[in-house]
Amino acid sequence: MVPPRKPEWLKKKMDPAAVMEMEGMLRSLNLHTVCEGANCPNRGECFKNRKATFMILGDVCTRNCRFCAVCKGRPTPVDPMEPENIATAAQQLGLRHTVITSVTRDDLPDGGAAHFAECIRALKERMPDSTVEVLIPDFCGSLAALQTVMDARPEIINHNIETVPRLYPTVRPMAKYERSLELLERVKRLGGGIYSKTGIMVGLGETEDEVLAVMDDLIAVGCDILTIGQYLQPSREHIAIAEFIHPDQFEKYRRIGLEKGFKYVASGPFVRSSYNAIEGMKELMKHS
Repeated sequence: MVPPRKPEWLKKKMDPAAVMEMEGMLRSLNLHTVCEGANCPNRGECFKNRKATFMILGDVCTRNCRFCAVCKGRPTPVDPMEPENIATAAQQLGLRHTVITSVTRDDLPDGGAAHFAECIRALKERMPDSTVEVLIPDFCGSLAALQTVMDARPEIINHNIETVPRLYPTVRPMAKYERSLELLERVKRLGGGIYSKTGIMVGLGETEDEVLAVMDDLIAVGCDILTIGQYLQPSREHIAIAEFIHPDQFEKYRRIGLEKGFKYVASGPFVRSSYNAIEGMKELMKHS
């Protein structure tokens, strides 16, 4: 099947100088970003604005999600200096809201939860006036691992639903929709005021009714923030794009999401989980 031609609204320029400068700083601290690992279309813009989403626990994932550009295979040892190096990078960049994600580490007994907690604590110790958001894996459903992260008290815990339930077998074959919903429900029920956040990709063949049904499921577990963005195929080996969603449809999803009760909805072709994440934090503060 011939892939659809990329529309004009999905074309974005890159600033090579800004990318090289950011990459140099990151390499000097032995840090990875999901901006690079996932080949994010916004990395030129974010790097130019001195923003980055740190990706911890190495740059090799133990799962094989068919939408994701992050390398799969045997992961590398955890870097014990990573928490302090992330705090150093956040200080150098002047981040007021730091976002940390990770590869999935099913090989570790706690899925990397303790390392997440160490990174959160390092940031809060070094930058007590800034806020922290973590985008975590499902930890194979472990409540103990999730509790470890919650005990470190990030302001936001994000876990992406990614797509509609019908598409899980092809898009996220090693994940479970119900398990991801349960994680988000636990954050609200046990997190002591921690905000919950999730994101989905569209353009994978889902219907509008399916997207709205996911919204209803998320509202039922108290999810605070929803992000919706266009899926972009990283390579021919990844799952194909079914369609490019028009910006008007993204705006419709944003409006419906707010009507359904989300505190903040970011919806647009270039929206990603951590893209301009500070805007969601600002909106949450208005509700607090």
